[in-house]
Amino acid sequence: MVGTFWALVPAILAIALALLTKEVYFSLLAGIIAGALFFTNFHVGMAIETTVEVMSSKVAGNIGIVIFLVLLGMVVALMTKSGASKAYGDWASSNITTKRGALGATAGLGVLIFVDDYFNCLTVGTIMKPVTDRYQVTRAKLAYIIDATAAPICIIAPISSWAAAVTSSMPDTNIDGFKLFLKTIPFNLYALLTLGMIVFLIISQMDFAKMKRYEIEKAGSEKKVEDVVAAPKDNKKGHVSDLIIPIACLILFCILAMLYTGGILEGKNIVSAFADCNSSLSLVIGSFFTIIVIALLYLPRKILTFTQFTDSLVEGFKAMVPAILILTFAWTLSGICGDGYMEAGTYVSELVNNSQMTHAIIPVLFFLVALGLAFATGTSWGTFGILIPIVIAIFGNVESTLLVISVSAVMAGAVCGDHISPISDTTILSSTGAGCNHIDHVSTQIPYALTVCVFCVLGYLVAGFTENLLLTWLVGFGGLFITLFVIYKRQKAASPAK
Repeated sequence: MVGTFWALVPAILAIALALLTKEVYFSLLAGIIAGALFFTNFHVGMAIETTVEVMSSKVAGNIGIVIFLVLLGMVVALMTKSGASKAYGDWASSNITTKRGALGATAGLGVLIFVDDYFNCLTVGTIMKPVTDRYQVTRAKLAYIIDATAAPICIIAPISSWAAAVTSSMPDTNIDGFKLFLKTIPFNLYALLTLGMIVFLIISQMDFAKMKRYEIEKAGSEKKVEDVVAAPKDNKKGHVSDLIIPIACLILFCILAMLYTGGILEGKNIVSAFADCNSSLSLVIGSFFTIIVIALLYLPRKILTFTQFTDSLVEGFKAMVPAILILTFAWTLSGICGDGYMEAGTYVSELVNNSQMTHAIIPVLFFLVALGLAFATGTSWGTFGILIPIVIAIFGNVESTLLVISVSAVMAGAVCGDHISPISDTTILSSTGAGCNHIDHVSTQIPYALTVCVFCVLGYLVAGFTENLLLTWLVGFGGLFITLFVIYKRQKAASPAK
């Protein structure tokens, strides 16, 4: 079963069960157990041992992300208990007077926080929930805006943890990984089209498919997932600055920490430092110093007592336990399906390498393969690591326009698959940050992501045959916006006249 189609079955099983039962913990665990049983030829004892082994190694390998989530939960809890989040919500509500404005501000904040998608998902949700709730934006719509401005922004931002992940996926060749990353940005159709679609949806105030039905059924009455910390009604000491200063410090400290871990003090330039940084360690360092700033900001002014401060740290830890548990299961499932175990990546790689194809269809083929692999495994970064070296090998380590387009297609497909996968960590954190039921977020986001996906396929077909950016954009953007405009016009025609 190793290195065959069966290597994909555990992930497929987990995804199918999640969509059918809406129980993500059970579904992930079922996929993990199935993968372990396949790997050990249904030896129950060895399967349990394998599960524990993979889970231990995956948690250990991602412990920086776990610590970051705990620290970020503490930051959120402190800002909420101080009344700063409520103060910001009151201020934003007086300055943001429409639903369109609330959605636009959410998307704008998501674009500004480009350093890391984990940081983006949790921070944007925490800040904007009070504002979007006031204008009856459903948590599913909020989760979509957060998710669609997290990875798509990070994957086209040269200074981000994702840029580092992509450049680190490059094999040892004479091709400069960071320069290649910069060249892929204009051809990263999924990221660019998704951002364009968000702008259209916000301006037109239009929804369609499952999201539209959800908005009609749930607006103003949905059962929302419990927020990280319930804001105390009696604490009115916090001000807007008590939220803005910690968030600004968090962004600044994370960027400085990335430069530090990347070797800026050892003589490296800024670009090299970002490319070589340890992103998870940087996020931990940044969030740790942010908590120190919050202590210096809150305690002397008696916004929080010392007891309230320490209690908030515990509350923030507790609030992140569900997200950490889901991530742990998702990482374990990815590990069971990955290298050293079921070898799903090897199976996909062999399919690609053994197929006979013209170079013109390589971009669209890699887009679809990356989409499927990221969907099944829930990891964009793992998909980069598997497929980018294959693309480089196909073109013989010679940089060309078609190589740039093909690498762009891998990156775009990985983000698309990540977006529609229920076991993706970014998807999980988006629903967590928005306080939305995870399966509601996945099911409402999939039609939007697949709509963009269709025009990515058409765009990469054009790009493969013409290697022309203008024609690629014309087909991709033109097709998407014409489709959205037709849907908008039909909805306007079908709606009763006012």
